Amino acid sequence: MITKYALLSVSDKTGIVDFATGLVEQGFTIVSTGGTQKTLAAAGVPVRSVSEITGFPEILDGRVKTLHPFVHGGILARRDLASHRQQLLEHEIMPIDLVAVNLYPFAATIAKKDVTMDLAIENIDIGGPTMVRSAAKNYKHVTVVVNPARYESVLMEMKTKGELSEATRYQLAVEAFSHTAEYDALISQWLYQQMANAPRFAPTMVLPYTKVQDLRYGENPRQVAAFYCEPQAGAGAVASARQLHGKALSFNNLNDLNAAWEMVQEFSEPAAVAVKHANPCGIAVAADLFTAYKRAYEADPVSIFGGIVALNRKVDLATAQKMSEILLEVIIAPAYEEEALAILTRKKDVRILLSPLPEKRAEVDVKKVSGGLLIQTLDQTPISSTAWKTVTDVQPTAQQVADMVFGMKVVKHVKSNAIILVKNGQTIGIGAGQMNRVGAARIAIEQAGEKACGSVLASDAFFPFQDTVEVAVEAGVTAIVQPGGSVKDQDSIEVCNEKGLAMMFTGVRYFRH
Repeated sequence: MITKYALLSVSDKTGIVDFATGLVEQGFTIVSTGGTQKTLAAAGVPVRSVSEITGFPEILDGRVKTLHPFVHGGILARRDLASHRQQLLEHEIMPIDLVAVNLYPFAATIAKKDVTMDLAIENIDIGGPTMVRSAAKNYKHVTVVVNPARYESVLMEMKTKGELSEATRYQLAVEAFSHTAEYDALISQWLYQQMANAPRFAPTMVLPYTKVQDLRYGENPRQVAAFYCEPQAGAGAVASARQLHGKALSFNNLNDLNAAWEMVQEFSEPAAVAVKHANPCGIAVAADLFTAYKRAYEADPVSIFGGIVALNRKVDLATAQKMSEILLEVIIAPAYEEEALAILTRKKDVRILLSPLPEKRAEVDVKKVSGGLLIQTLDQTPISSTAWKTVTDVQPTAQQVADMVFGMKVVKHVKSNAIILVKNGQTIGIGAGQMNRVGAARIAIEQAGEKACGSVLASDAFFPFQDTVEVAVEAGVTAIVQPGGSVKDQDSIEVCNEKGLAMMFTGVRYFRH
């Protein structure tokens, strides 16, 4: 009987004893290293050390143990080539038929707050990726397993069919190359970030993402879609939020949810954000969450129907009861009272997510273009009126300045060209994604109706002409905040002075495309 050899060397020991036991039952001789060997031996699994096979001890504190021709010759030899078989015989190298390896926990190591460069470097696996790649390259003859979740299915196919099919070995090889690619990408990314005086973005951008789930479809039913997560996505990210209730999230749900979650993080006071098609339809702040949500709903009670709601405080019973009065697709908050959750979960389809507010927000934004990526740092500069300049004869009141700050926090997240109308910490009109600024203003004013009288207008960019100010005056707007910087700024200022409006320049533009 031909002896089959399996080399097991895993950092994650999950399921390895049962897997090794099953392999022994299938006629494999187990070969292992270091900690894995000790784990198997302690469980009573017959196991030989790699050092016994190679005739060479582990050296350099375990840095070198599997980098040996007796290991890689056994993995890489093609069984269908007589010359390879002959060389194995000549050099007394045993063929290795299965390799189960997962790598040093580099991701877990760098996630530690006190990680040092030396500790990170020591957790860069060398022999593991080499064995994985060797076995994956030779998948026609060798099985490679990098994921403990695969152990059971591998053993089952061996038991039922006697061996793994080439199709299965190919699938496992693809998974193995993805495993090492992600590992190397993470190392490369982290090491680059530690480099002194390096440009913000590396010459080569490698983004290691792991699929969370396949989605039913994309923006439309004819489009195929999936959801991926960054390996270092921390608490507070949409990708790491926990779904407590409801149907699976769709592509559009996730996109809108991200927009809402980013917006609500702008506010330190209790805030509620309602989003439809990635744009806010109602945002409000207040002294308590119930009032904030009620005012966000009242900002646009039509558009919020079927929308996404993000909240930055624990959801209480009163707020839950108010939200349950209409159809909402998704609700996300940092916490829920037990009674509130009981109310919200009465509707079987509403998706309820739990996520802490992040201590540190994401640093980059990525947009796909044909054949490439656009990558930029996120704009996380706090919005404050401290450095703003009043450019009109009329000075804004304290409430108007507060609404200006609120308005700029909102307009920052509205698709350009963007104009919003604000009154007492509540949006009352939103004009988003228009080809010209005055068009956006007219939409916001029409939505606000009579509420526009006495409101504050916020613009994401300067006014190229005075027409936006003129339509604001007609609607009863009493104060305006905008970046300034147009060659025709003075025209807008003169209209404000003539009509008695206050206007402030921020010097900061908030384009969003």
